[in-house]
Amino acid sequence: MRNGMRLLPGDTIGLVAIARWVNPEFIEDACRMISEWGYQVVLGDTVHKKHNQFGGTDAERAADLQAMLDNPNIKGIVTLRGGYGIIRLIDHLDFTAFTKHPKWIIGFSDVTILHAHINDKLGLPTLHAPMPYSWMHNTPEALLSLQHALSGSPKPLQAPAHALNISGDVSAPLIGGNLSILYSLLGTRYGFSTAGKILVIEDLDEYVYHIDRMMMSLQLAGKLDHIAGLVVGGMTDMKDHATPFGEDAETIIHRLTAQLNIPVAFGMPFGHIDDNQTLVLGNTARLEVTATGSVLTAL
Repeated sequence: MRNGMRLLPGDTIGLVAIARWVNPEFIEDACRMISEWGYQVVLGDTVHKKHNQFGGTDAERAADLQAMLDNPNIKGIVTLRGGYGIIRLIDHLDFTAFTKHPKWIIGFSDVTILHAHINDKLGLPTLHAPMPYSWMHNTPEALLSLQHALSGSPKPLQAPAHALNISGDVSAPLIGGNLSILYSLLGTRYGFSTAGKILVIEDLDEYVYHIDRMMMSLQLAGKLDHIAGLVVGGMTDMKDHATPFGEDAETIIHRLTAQLNIPVAFGMPFGHIDDNQTLVLGNTARLEVTATGSVLTAL
């Protein structure tokens, strides 16, 4: 694990609400659980703010995250929940101090914007991990995986055999996160490179034809051409029209990646599911897909 990215007992974690606003009960639960894990907690200015659906105005949320990024005493930043809003902040953030004193950025879903930028442009790892909004519903395994990753000892993710899996064994850096967010970054200055990397994707509450459109866009943008492997997490609560699309989300993904000659693992325990285990994005991992199942191990 990179130097400076391992939390020690007594280290400080900052909490921010940089996407949707958060109910006070989630803040209290987050503080209690982080304290039980042996860390101190600092609350950002946004955790009690509300502006429309956001945890404060764009300026307030950007300033709150910037203060956390710049503070060398804060060793991890937890986003209390996702939803939408971080894309409105990314152009107003300065990562200069962050690159000098790296710290864990922790979250998933809308936090994918930060993951992609930090992993691809800054070459630093982040944690694709459950957020306090769901901690009370996450499995013990999911919360334990976050604790292990915070301390610099991430645990492998494992999934049983899946009919659409493609066998293989590869070691490469991980990149990705929420498919909808990755799709939204195509063609922007925050676009990302997938060449030679293991792409991880998950999504929630989309029409299956949207999944097809997003995967087609990744393909047409060349983002699937040279990936080293693909890991698919939860494709949760997918929807269809009265006239069925004819394929589910996983079948769509399989159709577009089956000829790539790479290992592909479906059903990995991460995403918008209770068993949302932690991935160390940006660092090298080994993906092993066999007839008996798949394992993703941080190296």
